[in-house]
Amino acid sequence: MGHTLHITSGDRAGDLLKKSGVPGEVLVWHDMLYDGPRIPGWPDEACLSARAVFLEEITGGGMDRQGILETLRQQYRRLSELAPDQPVVLWFDACLFDQSMLAHILTCLRVRKAENVELLCVDAFPGIEPFHGLGQLQPDQLAALYGNRQPVTEAQYVFAIRVDQAFAGQDADRLAELSEATHAPLPWVPAAVARWLKERPSSDTGLGELETLALAAIRGGCKSPGEIFASVAAADSPPQFWGDITLWAKINALADREPPLVKIDGPADRLPQWESEFPLKDFSITAVR
Repeated sequence: MGHTLHITSGDRAGDLLKKSGVPGEVLVWHDMLYDGPRIPGWPDEACLSARAVFLEEITGGGMDRQGILETLRQQYRRLSELAPDQPVVLWFDACLFDQSMLAHILTCLRVRKAENVELLCVDAFPGIEPFHGLGQLQPDQLAALYGNRQPVTEAQYVFAIRVDQAFAGQDADRLAELSEATHAPLPWVPAAVARWLKERPSSDTGLGELETLALAAIRGGCKSPGEIFASVAAADSPPQFWGDITLWAKINALADREPPLVKIDGPADRLPQWESEFPLKDFSITAVR
């Protein structure tokens, strides 16, 4: 058997895992697999190109599509290089972002006929409240979890394929069924899918849950991006699947509506969603109506 490949989401979690002393290689998976155009299972080149365009757009151009495309190619290439018996350990938490990614990676590992895959899914940790994800832990805390990993079962592979198909197709009916599943082989999926369903536009307001929480924070008097972030994080139910890039995109979308629901004042007409010459502290957001 070759050395262990550890797969996780989020650069912070990946960096912490590298410092934990757990032996093996760390691969941080980059994608937002609960949204955007894709096919279920192993992607073809057209799918990767479509996702690169989508991710460039969703980050407001902060990520370059060619750079995204190469990152996507490299991570699937790394999976394709796995020997069937090479040990793989999947480190994920219970949020929507991670659970959609977990289902997809398990589906892809089944395509590659991986035989030695173990899973660590962490939905809580003593002394950390609220718990949102692995990025909150210290390296020694991650190392302490290593003994809790469990082999992935056949039922989990079959269920993951079903979940990946539903997310890839953005199939609300199938996802609604998954949200109500009892005794799910991946027990964190139903709650994660239920959170995805809340992001569908409301029939009353046309807004998803995250947009609704952001607008409530702004209407409640929060003006700076930092204030809005803190208010929305406090109002949303853990585990938190979104970060600042996603929240800024939602606020920008509120400003782009016709008529606009918020007004953004600052050195640019939209909040920067990636590294920018414009500091976030120079922006102020107010409700239009």
